[in-house]
Amino acid sequence: MAIYEGSFTDASTLKLGIVVARFNDLITSKLLSGCLDCLKRHGVDTSESSSNLDIVWVPGSLELPIAAKSIINKSKYDVLITLGAVIKGDTSHYDVVVSEASKGISKVSYESNIPIIFGVLTTDTMQQALERAGIKNNLGWNYALQAIEMGSLIKNLN
Repeated sequence: MAIYEGSFTDASTLKLGIVVARFNDLITSKLLSGCLDCLKRHGVDTSESSSNLDIVWVPGSLELPIAAKSIINKSKYDVLITLGAVIKGDTSHYDVVVSEASKGISKVSYESNIPIIFGVLTTDTMQQALERAGIKNNLGWNYALQAIEMGSLIKNLN
């Protein structure tokens, strides 16, 4: 019996892309900081001159899938991370954005055969988003760990 799983020991060889939504950037910039901290502590060069890490900013979470698809076509990535924050309001806009962003990201991942970590917070309040972006726990760190695990796993399977 063969058992395959990802490794967290050294992520320095992974080619990563991070696509970040500017909307609710108070939240998304904190998620990005958590991601970068985790990646750096696991061996990824996070300097501006890094050739293994690209960061792309988009207007909002609805634009995450098209940007993910575009950078996948630009370069060979092992894994992508998408970061966004959609906070429920008084209209149904929240439901549309969350649904379309998640479907689009899943479709791009499936069609490209590249894992894309869904790091879009979907919360009822700004307070909940702030708690998930660093007041209590920075989920950006978790999204980076998922990326390291999936990136190394897919490399091992190929």
